[in-house]
Amino acid sequence: MLCHEGVEPGPALGEMRRVLRPGGALAILEFTQPPNRAFAALYNWYARRVLPILGGAISGAPEAYKYLPESVRKFPEAPELAAMMEEAGYARVKWEYLTLGIVALHVGRVE
Repeated sequence: MLCHEGVEPGPALGEMRRVLRPGGALAILEFTQPPNRAFAALYNWYARRVLPILGGAISGAPEAYKYLPESVRKFPEAPELAAMMEEAGYARVKWEYLTLGIVALHVGRVE
């Protein structure tokens, strides 16, 4: 997880880049803010109001499901993360939204 408490994404991306061999790739699949404003409002309501209740009832750990929406909010949005990957030295960085923009898959190559 790139944005764990006290971990900055830029240096973490650089360290992952350092240990990858030429020809290797980094793939990041992260929850993100959906780009469609109407869907994002619905998703954020669900993530803050419904998910902690359902997730907590099923897992017995509601705090984990309260943390998740806050973590997503703090994480860089998809275009920003792609730019950070390029800045860290990854080549051919591509990303795409999946699941109506709830998640984004980023892939960067080491040449």
